[in-house]
Amino acid sequence: MGKKALITGVTGQDGGHLAKLLHEKGYDVYAVIRGQMEASHPRYQEVKEKMPYVNLVMADLLDLSALTRAMQQIQPDEVYNLAAISHVGYSFRDPVLVADVTGKGVLNMLEAIRLAGLEKTARFYQASTSEMFGGLDYNRPDKGYDEDAAFHPRSPYGVAKLYGHWITKNYRESYDMHASCGILFNHEGERRGPEFVTRKISKAVARIKLGKQDKLELGNLDSKRDWGYAGDYVEGMWRMLQQDQPGDYVLATGETHTIREFCEIAFKEVGIDLEWQGSDVDEIGVDKATGKTVLSINPEFFRPAEVDILLGDPTKAETVLGWERQVDFPGLVKLMVEHDLNLEA
Repeated sequence: MGKKALITGVTGQDGGHLAKLLHEKGYDVYAVIRGQMEASHPRYQEVKEKMPYVNLVMADLLDLSALTRAMQQIQPDEVYNLAAISHVGYSFRDPVLVADVTGKGVLNMLEAIRLAGLEKTARFYQASTSEMFGGLDYNRPDKGYDEDAAFHPRSPYGVAKLYGHWITKNYRESYDMHASCGILFNHEGERRGPEFVTRKISKAVARIKLGKQDKLELGNLDSKRDWGYAGDYVEGMWRMLQQDQPGDYVLATGETHTIREFCEIAFKEVGIDLEWQGSDVDEIGVDKATGKTVLSINPEFFRPAEVDILLGDPTKAETVLGWERQVDFPGLVKLMVEHDLNLEA
């Protein structure tokens, strides 16, 4: 029999990539899905259709007893906690729910492992995030944030993730658990939800090219992010749990790019060269060939507290884990635009 892995958040971008990776590596893959998602629920049906190799288990991150029963039933060798309310903008609108799910949910997962008597056998992965750094206290502008950099989250999501990060480290030290945190910088791809800015851009660009949409509206074009491909990053998650000792690892590209750059490359992929006109909230992106406005600024998309720049230093992951990315930034944008062109055609 192969190893058994349990994933939370399988319906999300990373969960789908990870389930496929583990299946290909010979794992028996199990996934926690919320109890109210009965067999007739569209999301339940979607998982069964797209990932028939995943065994679904009803539970909820906020239900410790159900999570404990799941651990006892499955007896997993590896547990990957990817579930969270992960949209940064939404976390300002419902910070209490985000704290419960994204923060306390991690504690429930760790406690369920312990209560099931698996703290010495099950290896645990916590999906931490670069949003814990927050873009402040930026003390390594030449190389970016590494595992020892100071945290300063700038959103309720980042704060909740920081609790999950530290409670994982606490359980590692208190109960000698093999519990590791992956501090992942922005990772995107064709599975990313349309509420995230990168997928919003690629989807809109495809629709504009096909005549289905007039223009794209965005917020801060000058935010800088360290963007990689999600399919590369789940490989890093798996590698963390194959180490003899647990630890924390930054997964990043070591490059930072603006949302403006992402837009320019995306539009160029469909033959549109952008020309920027105006400034601040009145700035627009114009198709050079036609003079048509295809991008404008909507002040509603600005956040109460903005993270100006995120840049990661993946040296430890590359050295210790042997991890490396396969898709570069232009390749990521191209992959996403091509996917949405095919999807919208």
